[in-house]
Amino acid sequence: MVETKLRGIDSLIIVHIESQANFQKHFNERMFIYFSKLYQKYRRKILPIAIFSYDTPREEPNSLLMNFPFAEILHFNYLSIELKKKNWRDYIRNENPVAAALLSKMGYNMDERIEVKKEFFRIIIRLELDKARESLLTGFFETYLKLTDDEEYRFKEEVKAMDPKEGERIMEVITSYERIGMEKGMEKGIEKVAKRMLEKGKQVDEIAELTGLSIVDVDRLREEISKN
Repeated sequence: MVETKLRGIDSLIIVHIESQANFQKHFNERMFIYFSKLYQKYRRKILPIAIFSYDTPREEPNSLLMNFPFAEILHFNYLSIELKKKNWRDYIRNENPVAAALLSKMGYNMDERIEVKKEFFRIIIRLELDKARESLLTGFFETYLKLTDDEEYRFKEEVKAMDPKEGERIMEVITSYERIGMEKGMEKGIEKVAKRMLEKGKQVDEIAELTGLSIVDVDRLREEISKN
C-alpha cells in the first residue's frame, strides 16, 4: 500500500496492491473487504489493484456484485494484472526494478528462458542499484525462473560473448548473489552444528568459541530449541 498522486488528480490517493499466486475462491470478496477497511481508516480515494502470478493463465473476476431483484446494491471494481498474459518483451525497456523481477512470472515459452534471464540482468545493471537490492531482486527472479544446468551453462556462455563491459558487470552481479547465497548456507550450517552441541549439553561460551558465533546468537539458538 502506498500513498501517492496520480497525474491529473490534485489530492493524494491510496494505491492498494494485492499479490495472488494461488487460486482462491471468492478472491473478489477479499479485495472488497480490504478496500472497505482501508476506506474506513483513511477516508481517501483508493485504487485497488490485484496482481495474479499464476504459473498458467487463468480467467479471474475483477469485480464484486450484490443484487436484489428490485435493486443493485453493490458494484465494486478493481484493476487486475495477470502476469502470464503479459509479453515479457514489452517490459525490457522499462527502467523499473519491480517490472524486472516480474519478468520471471510473465508469458514466455521454454525457448525464451535464457533470453529472459539475460534481459533481466541487463535491466539490473542499467538501474545501478546497491548490492542489497540487486541481491533481493535476483533472488526473487531466480526463485521463479530456475534454469536447468544446461541452460545455466549456455546463459553464462552467452553473457561472456556480450560486450565486455556489459558482460563483466552482469557476471559481477551473479557472482555477488552466489557468494551471498553461499555465506547464508554456511551460516545455517554453523547454526545447525551449534544446535546439536547445545542438545548434547555443551556450554554456551564453549560453543561460541568453537563455532565463531556470538554468545547472543548461541543463546538465541538455545531459546529456539527450548520452544520446540
